[in-house]
Order: sequence, then C-alpha cells, then structure tokens
Amino acid sequence: MAGCGKAIGIVLAAALALCAPGARAAGGTAGDGLALASQRQCLGCHQVDARRVGPPFRAIAERFQGRSEAAGHLARVMREGSRGQWGAIPMPAQTRLSDIDARRLALWILSLKKAPALD
Repeated sequence: MAGCGKAIGIVLAAALALCAPGARAAGGTAGDGLALASQRQCLGCHQVDARRVGPPFRAIAERFQGRSEAAGHLARVMREGSRGQWGAIPMPAQTRLSDIDARRLALWILSLKKAPALD
C-alpha cells in the first residue's frame, strides 16, 4: 500500500498532461507544442523535420508510433537523458523540465505524422 500514493501521483500527472494546453487530445494545436519546445530550449538541438544535434522530432514520432509506453518513455528520457539511442551524441538530462511539460512535449512529438511526399 506504500506505493499507492506514488501511483496516484503518476496517474494525476498524466491526466493533467492530457488536459494541458498543447496536448492534441485536449484540442491543442501543433503550434502549441512547437511553442513549448521553443520555450524549453528543445529547438537548440532538435528541429521538427531536420537533424540538428539530435534527431528530428518527426523521426522520434515515427520510431515510437503505436507503442503504448512511448509518451512515458520519451518524457523520462527528456528528464534523465540518454546515450546511444540516436548515435554518439548523448541527450543530456533536462532536469529543469517539469514532469508535466516533459509529458506535454512527448505527446506533441508523438502526434507528429510523417511529412507527405511532394509529387
């Protein structure tokens, strides 16, 4: 029963993230996610469609599309950092990013679809 409080906190944080501005499920727009990424300095290393220091957000969305644990995993990677998932350059931990903003960013990234081919 001791872990029950933590589980409730996680569920509450996830519910708040889904209701937060920028979450597609709550009627947010792509611009909301891009604005949050800009505010949180994500665009210093990432772009939506082109590789910068890190992978493009759209490539991340494609890699994790359809995985039920993807939003939680991406939010955790943002806050804790990672190595070796996208090449030699590590993703530094973004410890100033709140759990809710990390979740909002993860949901926005996952909402990105592959760019249509230009014929």
